[in-house]
Amino acid sequence: MNEKLRQIEGVRAQGPSSLELRWSGGETALVDLASVLEQRAFRSLTDPNLFKTATLGDWGHSVVWKDGTEIGADRLWLETLSATERPDVREFLEWRMRNALSLSKAADALHLSRRMVAYYSSGDREVPAYILLACHGWENLHKKTQKGHGSAHERELAELVA
Repeated sequence: MNEKLRQIEGVRAQGPSSLELRWSGGETALVDLASVLEQRAFRSLTDPNLFKTATLGDWGHSVVWKDGTEIGADRLWLETLSATERPDVREFLEWRMRNALSLSKAADALHLSRRMVAYYSSGDREVPAYILLACHGWENLHKKTQKGHGSAHERELAELVA
């Protein structure tokens, strides 16, 4: 994905499971990671003394703790989108990530301009519900044709939009 990577410029632990994050685009958010900390890989961070050791990882691409636990900027950006009430952007980015779609490939899949996909991906524009529905439709059609279960007509449609 040939895009400018969003970087974390500042991090500070707040309470037992929240991080205050400052991003390269100027956004600041308090992100509650309680649900993330329930995952096996991050359980050590439920220790409040360890959690407060959060520091900025190399080049702002992650947050790192003293025990070596690390959470990447991509994952933290998704959590930031939820915390800042931008579920539309999060859903759109998750669709792109799940399907390994660059800006250009996502634009082709949805019959949009690359610029509009970039606006949606960056959060500069709200992602309309019909675009999110198109994402789900594309994904379902793509999965059916990948498994070979789709009809000849569905395969033809998938080839046209691929």
